[in-house]
Parts: sequence; structure tokens; C-alpha cells
Amino acid sequence: MAQKCVRQGCGKEFTDPNEKCQYHPGPPIFHEGQKGWKCCKPRVLTFDEFMEIPPCTTGTHSTTEKPPPVEEGPQQFDEAALAQKISEASVSAPTRRPIQPAQHVPTPPPPPPDSEDDDPSLDIPDGAECRRKACSAKYKKGSAREGEKCVHHPGVPIFHEGSKGYSCCKRRVLEFDQFMKIEGCKTKDKHLFVGSGKKDKAESGSEEILTTVRHDFYQTPTQVIASLFLKKINKDTSKVDIKEKEVDLDLTTSDPTPKRYTATFPLYGTVNPEGSSFKVLGTKLELLLAKADGASWPVLRSDEQLTGEILQVGRAGKV
Repeated sequence: MAQKCVRQGCGKEFTDPNEKCQYHPGPPIFHEGQKGWKCCKPRVLTFDEFMEIPPCTTGTHSTTEKPPPVEEGPQQFDEAALAQKISEASVSAPTRRPIQPAQHVPTPPPPPPDSEDDDPSLDIPDGAECRRKACSAKYKKGSAREGEKCVHHPGVPIFHEGSKGYSCCKRRVLEFDQFMKIEGCKTKDKHLFVGSGKKDKAESGSEEILTTVRHDFYQTPTQVIASLFLKKINKDTSKVDIKEKEVDLDLTTSDPTPKRYTATFPLYGTVNPEGSSFKVLGTKLELLLAKADGASWPVLRSDEQLTGEILQVGRAGKV
């Protein structure tokens, strides 16, 4: 008899107790608009992206016991080690840029649904799951679709001050497991398994071209650490070539309709390519640029307007 795994991030039905289970051992974290799991590092902004974060741990399925939250013990240092860390921090602390007043950015409305009904000309694969939130019904090949009832949430998830729910109904809960079990508030006569097929067509070729991405940086006496903010960068298809005076970028994302940003990034100062590197993170590309001469950079790009601000890095000498 098939049983359903209760581990977070899995939820699969299984018959073999020794079958591999991929799950998150830590609880979900929602803080200042960011969403993720305590047990791993990816942080995203939307709920749909949060649900797509791949599980970070492999074990076996469970129907009864849920893994305990990950606990972080306090770090202990002896006095000599603590003094050494304070000394290092005073030397290598990055120079902070002036804090600009925060600007309120209105939350964009949710995108319109792909379709209200499945295109009758499209084939529905066996085991396809209903696209509507909180439904999770699966299609069985050859089954009659008359009399279907799709109970779902037409609204978007809302997380505010610890409470969780949907914009389309009033129910609010505190725990994430309870939120995942909130029954839908609207009923339709049929499920939505494939829609119009437009999303699948978008995945097969088209892409969105970006002309600019937001960037920021800070620096130490030996390095410039720059961030280019672009979510879900595809590590396998993207290319980053660090040169002495510029960085060549060809970045693509793993979105259903991929985004692409191609540019030559002119640098203010000269860097050592052999000592430089980069990291692809969940929401950005991070460049670790080794300074060739140790000079301070007032701006990141050579084509940016200088602010007139003098940036000091390192520790000031005694007078």
C-alpha cells in the first residue's frame, strides 16, 4: 500500500521504505520579503521560486516523524582568538557606501493565469499535476474527466508578521505545515493540467533580452567585491571572462522564459585575472576582483560618473 512521505520538500507517495528521499531538514524562513530554508543558503523573493528550491538532504521517507529544526549553537572563542578576529576585522573591513533613503516600490499585481481550461488539442501526460494552487490532483491516463472538482486558491500567498494565508480568503495560520494544508476556497468543474500550452512553448526557445542589471560593490585594500543582481542564473549556460580592465558577461537564467544579459563590463581600475574569481548565487553574480595596484575605487565601472567622494580602505595611520 502506498504511503505519503511527510518530510518537508518531498511529499511523495512510496511503497519501498528504503527508497531515497530528498528533503529539507530545517524549517522554512520568511524574513523581510526573502524566502528560503534554514538548512541551506538559497534565498528568493516569490513563493513560486521558494517552492522550486531543490531539497538539500538525502535520506529515507518517513510517515510519522518530522526532522527537528536545525539548531545553531553559540560560537565560543578564547580571549586571544577573539582579539585576533577584532584586529583582522579592523584592517579588512570593507568600506561602506553612503546609505540612500529607501524608496517604496509598489508590489506588482500577480500575472494573469495562463488559461482557465486545458486546450483539447493538447495531450495531457500521465501523472501531470494540476497547476492551480492547493489542488495537487494528478491526471490518470484514460480516465474520464466528467464530474471533476478542482478546489483551489485563485489568490496569491501572503506572509505577514508570522501569519500565513492566501489573498483570496481570510484564513490565517502560523506554521508553514498548516499553511500547506489550507483547503482551497474556490471550486471549478475541471482541473488545469496543461492550459493553453503557451508556457511550454516559451520553454522551448524564446528568451527575454536584458539591457541592464542592477549592481553594487564594496572593497578591501586588495579586492573589489561586486554584485550583479540577476536571479536564477544558469551556471551551465552562462559565461564570465575576467580581464585586466573589463569583464565579459553572457548570463542566462533558468526561468520558464529565460532572461539573457550580454555585456562588456568596463572596470574603473586594473585587476589581476589570475587572482580573481566569481560565484553564481541564487539572486546574483558575485565578482571577486583582485586589485593590481591596491588603489581605491570610487566607482565600479569606468563609464560611471565620479561622485567626488574619497573612499578610504584599510586602517588609518597614527598622526
